[in-house]
Amino acid sequence: MSEEFPGYKGEALKFLKKAGAEIGDIIRITKNGETYEGILIPRSEYGDEKHIIIKLKSGYNVGVRVDPTTHVEKVGAGVKPTFTPPPLPKQKPGLPKVAIVSTGGTIASRVDYRTGGVRPALSASDLYSVVPELSEIAIVNTEILFSLYSENITAKHWSETAKNVAKHIEKGAAGVVVAHGTDTLGYTAAALSFALQDLPVPIIMVASQRSADRPSSDAATNLIGAVKAAATAPFAEVVVAMHETVSDTSIVFHRGTKVRKCHTSRRDTFRSINATPLARTENEQITMLVEDYRERNPSRKLNLKPNFYEKVALVKFHPSLNPQIIEWYVDKGYRGIILEGTGLGHVGNYCLSAIRKATKNDVIVAMTSQCIWGRLGMNVYDTGRDLLAMGVLPLEDMLPETALVKLMWVFGQTTNIEEAKRLLTENIAHEISPRTLHE
Repeated sequence: MSEEFPGYKGEALKFLKKAGAEIGDIIRITKNGETYEGILIPRSEYGDEKHIIIKLKSGYNVGVRVDPTTHVEKVGAGVKPTFTPPPLPKQKPGLPKVAIVSTGGTIASRVDYRTGGVRPALSASDLYSVVPELSEIAIVNTEILFSLYSENITAKHWSETAKNVAKHIEKGAAGVVVAHGTDTLGYTAAALSFALQDLPVPIIMVASQRSADRPSSDAATNLIGAVKAAATAPFAEVVVAMHETVSDTSIVFHRGTKVRKCHTSRRDTFRSINATPLARTENEQITMLVEDYRERNPSRKLNLKPNFYEKVALVKFHPSLNPQIIEWYVDKGYRGIILEGTGLGHVGNYCLSAIRKATKNDVIVAMTSQCIWGRLGMNVYDTGRDLLAMGVLPLEDMLPETALVKLMWVFGQTTNIEEAKRLLTENIAHEISPRTLHE
């Protein structure tokens, strides 16, 4: 594959070289009496060797399959696709200071013309420059911490993010915005909720479903809402800021331990599970939706607890689950297993022996439910009671992913098994609802 012609090989590459065309040039392709003219753009490296991709004047991309009847000619020289952010807007003195920390994801991405998808490309500074409205809200300090798709973020990144956020708080930020990919945003939001305790100011996780250079992007609206909350919101908690509906009318703030991505592509993909969202911003006004929240207090001293222990597993029960999977984690020295059980908190009786082995080996085993709504009720059926009797800890309505993150955090704080059990079942960051909301 040619570096000068990203994604092109074989027959398609021969046609382009013969025409003397380069990426960004305007070319004309004639085939079977039809003519296609447009800008030659890179293509996916995993595609076949028979197609040339051009961007038409209409803005659409088309692929033309080459064969012996195809003629390709260069019509005019062009430029390679690049992105140059506009200059930073002037910042107004006297506004609150807000830090925007970029970790990557779609909100920090642009269209990748090799694939038609998106790629990490924008720094936090780029985000600020393309949303000049931010200069009316706060004095923004930007930093790029990572440039990663969120599926590549691990517990080590959670620790680094927590430390970075703490640094900005110590420097006097009125709030911190963390730009992140949507896919594992819920995990990172939960991690920061446990790692950053006694917060003095808001920490706003923000993301987008569509990259900033697409007309339907939710990036700017989400970012404006996030910075507004970081600068002026009355709460001091870790939250996720995303569209409340598919329209651009309001941004809602979900607690970091009670939020889940519920749709692959909708702009209002995130939902608060078994909880009311913390707040909403609409028409430049922030409205609190709950009465029980930690209030902003810049004089409060942050308690940073950034350590996580990675040998903790999340096991989703399903019919015919091989109990040896549970035993493998025990044999490999894992210290905790979060079970995602059925309904009120059950697994097949053929898994009980493996679970008993785990608890007898001082492996913490805790139960969550696969159901989105509701809470555990392990005393209702004998299966649940059997699990309780062998030491499985019921985690009420805690989300499975939050439970996983919390147990990783717990073992980052203590090696004592009884203290770990106490911390896991203690409601630290609103991860357990006192009562289940009726849906």
